[in-house]
Amino acid sequence: MSQLGRLRLPPPRRPSRPADHMTTGPVGRTTLWLALPVLAEQLLNTLVGLVDTFLAGRISPAATSAVGLSAYVGWLASMLVMLIGTGTTALVARYEGRREHEKANHFANQSVTLAVVLGIALFVFAYELAPWFARYCRMTGNAFRITVDYLRMDAVGHLAMSVMIVGCAGLRGVGNMRTPMMIYAVINAVNVIFSWGLVYGVGPLPRMGVTGIVAGTVIAKITGATLTVALLAGGRHGLELLWSQAPLILHSAARILRIGLPAAADGAIMWSGHFVFLAIVSRLAGPPLGEAYFAAHVIAIRVEAFSYLPAVAWAAATATMIGQALGAADPRRAIRCGHHAVIQCAALSAVIATLFFIGAPYIFQLMTLDPRVRAEGIQPFRVLALFQPLLVTAIIYIGALRGAGDTRFPLLITIVGTLFIRIPLGWLFGIVLHGGLLGAWVGMFADMTWRAIAASIRYARGAWVRTRV
Repeated sequence: MSQLGRLRLPPPRRPSRPADHMTTGPVGRTTLWLALPVLAEQLLNTLVGLVDTFLAGRISPAATSAVGLSAYVGWLASMLVMLIGTGTTALVARYEGRREHEKANHFANQSVTLAVVLGIALFVFAYELAPWFARYCRMTGNAFRITVDYLRMDAVGHLAMSVMIVGCAGLRGVGNMRTPMMIYAVINAVNVIFSWGLVYGVGPLPRMGVTGIVAGTVIAKITGATLTVALLAGGRHGLELLWSQAPLILHSAARILRIGLPAAADGAIMWSGHFVFLAIVSRLAGPPLGEAYFAAHVIAIRVEAFSYLPAVAWAAATATMIGQALGAADPRRAIRCGHHAVIQCAALSAVIATLFFIGAPYIFQLMTLDPRVRAEGIQPFRVLALFQPLLVTAIIYIGALRGAGDTRFPLLITIVGTLFIRIPLGWLFGIVLHGGLLGAWVGMFADMTWRAIAASIRYARGAWVRTRV
């Protein structure tokens, strides 16, 4: 007997009002059309970081390291914003699936207020700890100064990103994937114009060097947050910001945070593990070889985003569909959503992984002028390409579980993978056995494999459909 049969799922409940395409249309086609705008959004978002890394690579390895470390700090900020964003998508999608739009809109408003509070806290956190982050990664001299200045300026952008991420999470909950895509398109355009212009002093813009990179990025983030608030205030995109709904209601805020807390803990643990892993990479060798390892790692992780971003897009689409299907009391449809997403994304990830493997030399030639960074990064990057299908599978199924409000099991997956697989094996093969960058990445490869297997088994069993939000 199948897992689905053993769960004794109830028959789909017929909604009291005509259902929209989200809860009744073909699963595969609906998933695809929801995922494509998110994919475009994610690609545009990644281009922001890629442009920054490209510009830094034209300056120096120290500039590349500063941009890379800032990306890790920014990643931590976005992981903590999941405390709000995950609960927002789950609740908005669930109530939208029940055709209770006013409640969905209420939780979206509460989430934006929470995002402002969290964003202020993230700004203070990143600004004050900037020197510690730089020292932790063994940066000294000019590299230390560049990195601290970069991190402190970038801290301003964390407040803006918090509002934008949560606002977009609410829009995805109602099935609006195109508005976030548009917002990220604007961010990308602004970032390219200002970062490039401020680095080289184009036209009326001053020549600021590496500081111009982060200045342009912060301008882009503030623009994105302003646009998000303006569009939500207009009320024409599925949700509407209302001043009457802005003051926090403890019960509503608690519901959002209760769902998002495991996801935020998941993100914080994952980030902590990656940051420890980054420290391992920074200790693989002394300069100049150690600096080459670090810069090669930063470039590889930036470029790798083009492989896992499709998975993030399909995971976001699946989370919305699952939330609305469960809200409409159709768990069978909810289960099918995740499987369709993995199947659709598998072929794309295989193509991208092949391009990574074949094009590794050309990628590193484009991203850095330093011959040592190129020499140390190409072969490990080719091996990394082989593990992308596993990473994609893990991301989609974990995103699907979160869409249902099942955020605790993904937290367990992260704890095991990060603390007991990635870090120990990275230290063993990278430092103890002197395996260099490829040796350190053995821990990363093993972690990807574990996540894919554990998430697939959890999803296939189907018990997550009973999760209450």
